Amino acid sequence: MSNVYIKTRIYSGDKSIKYLEEINNQVILIVCDKFLVESKAVSYLTDILQVNNNVYIYDGVVPDPSTEVVVEGIKHICKEKPSILIGFGGGSSIDTAKAILYFTKLENLTSHPLFIAVPTTSGTGTEVTSLTVITDKDSNVKKIIESDEILPDVALLDPTLTLTVPKTVTANTGMDVLTHSLEAYVSKNNNVFSDALSEKSIELLIKSLVKCYEEGNDLDSRMMMQESSTLAGMSFNMAGLGVNHSIAHQLGATFHIPHGLANAMLLNSVIDYNCKDELILKKYAKLSYKLQFVSIDENPKIAVEILKRIIKTMMISMNMPLRIRDMNISQVDYKDSINTMVENTLKDRCLSTTPKDISIDDIREILLQIY
Repeated sequence: MSNVYIKTRIYSGDKSIKYLEEINNQVILIVCDKFLVESKAVSYLTDILQVNNNVYIYDGVVPDPSTEVVVEGIKHICKEKPSILIGFGGGSSIDTAKAILYFTKLENLTSHPLFIAVPTTSGTGTEVTSLTVITDKDSNVKKIIESDEILPDVALLDPTLTLTVPKTVTANTGMDVLTHSLEAYVSKNNNVFSDALSEKSIELLIKSLVKCYEEGNDLDSRMMMQESSTLAGMSFNMAGLGVNHSIAHQLGATFHIPHGLANAMLLNSVIDYNCKDELILKKYAKLSYKLQFVSIDENPKIAVEILKRIIKTMMISMNMPLRIRDMNISQVDYKDSINTMVENTLKDRCLSTTPKDISIDDIREILLQIY
């Protein structure tokens, strides 16, 4: 049985922000980071909203948001009692807003505000997912919260908000999108709906990601990447992810490697591992055929090799490190951390839908391969 639930109303395009003009006589709390306030980027929202509403801002968001950041946000939501909560920014901002919403609902601390997500990057897809990732600094582990209660009610995809995203962030977040689509495509819980979303997401990404990197002001490419990211988010929200994300979470928590970059460095090794199962290999090959990476009569193993070659070529084109050693992380420090990373990978929520059962030794081998 396929389980398909799409709650979020999506407004896509450079006029989508006009949705905010319809909001009147509300108390609004915007969750974002300090840079968006100091750079005046938040005025993109406040210039519209402050005309007819009471607007408050919590700008305590940081990369890899921690439980402490969430607690501070809860204090704001309890004090201001907003009727509308807006997560504005990259994945960290929207994830923080989700966690704030989750715990205030769990403890019944306030009424349930309308939740609007306004992403400024194209990567996490968090504007359409029921997941949020919060870092527990005490254990140095990223913890996943999952609940339909934190699905945004509205997502506004305005590509103009992504035009100034730095090249490195464009590359990392873009490869996160590709990982979302690929993992959902072969997930244990994949279905025809998630497959269609993944296929379209990758089609758009192949057309637009490197162009976004090279020509950041190209609005059409930025729009395609935003839509690719959202489609990927919808896909993995239905189907789940896999060991690629489970290991990437540990690389981020241990060595603070950007999440999308960690995913990218793992992708081909994880594909190799999954392809030990003939059916999964044929599923990856099917994607290569559908997206016309190779002709339909090509050998499945060759089709998968071409897919892997495209991944590597994209990373090289965007000047991304291909291995851990390229990031000035010593081999000694890396090997000393492997046992802990393996142990935490096995506890990671994403592992439950990985397509092929994986052992401690297999995870360790993948970690060693990417050094």
